[in-house]
Amino acid sequence: MIQDIGPNKYHNEYYDKEPGERGIILIYRKDEVFLRRGEDGTVEFPGAQDFAGCEMNYTYLFAIDEEEFYLGELLEGSLPEGYQFEHVRLFRLARPRELSFAGITGHQLYEWYQRHLYCGACGVRMQKDHKERMMKCPSCGNMVYPVISPAVIIAVTHQGRLLMSKYAGREYKKYALIAGFNEIGETIEETVHREVMEEVGLKVKNLTYYKSQPWPFTGTLLMGFFCELDGEDEHITLEEEELSEAGWYLPEEVPEDEERIALTREMMTVFKSGNYPGMR
Repeated sequence: MIQDIGPNKYHNEYYDKEPGERGIILIYRKDEVFLRRGEDGTVEFPGAQDFAGCEMNYTYLFAIDEEEFYLGELLEGSLPEGYQFEHVRLFRLARPRELSFAGITGHQLYEWYQRHLYCGACGVRMQKDHKERMMKCPSCGNMVYPVISPAVIIAVTHQGRLLMSKYAGREYKKYALIAGFNEIGETIEETVHREVMEEVGLKVKNLTYYKSQPWPFTGTLLMGFFCELDGEDEHITLEEEELSEAGWYLPEEVPEDEERIALTREMMTVFKSGNYPGMR
């Protein structure tokens, strides 16, 4: 999956510091990132030395091994030549994996900072804290930390088949599993039952937790579950605002995972292998 960057190590501890000569600078423009892409799909970000003579604002983000990554905001000067803005969706396939993970995780933090420039309680301009990753209002004291949304990915099985679906009204057109966000006041297991019922009108049982994944494309913490259809009624009642189609598929009908970045596709591959959690 996209966060699996071993043997490299991701360090998310926050520091209030400026980049050294080897600092890597991530610059975003809405859903675009400033980088250089090779013909082989590899990506490269500019370094602090590329902005010599420019006036920049820097925010420390994280480190991968000894490489430190900073969010950059150009105040005066020009961007270095040889780089260009491209849509962040390229990180689904770009290499090396650790730079793809850095690029999309940096974008998640960039969006968080952009959405909290002003206090949601009194409207005053927020300030970055110097001790932890937090935005604080100098007027009313409102403190805002990065928000992570918990969600579930659900692999429903029945008589050797897997329930797969396609989203309605989204750019992503490939097969996926039932998924949805946790709601206030419910356990994550209750989320599984509710989402399956809401999207395809089915009851499930024998929930087995698989694993989790931070999904920086949407700022979500995904939790994967395998489960079984409860009963023999496998008729699907489709929630058409959420899904364009859904059906039961044999292992040989499950598509291959070409990207190898998402928990959803990994769970589909595990089912395809015939050795999935809760298999009977």
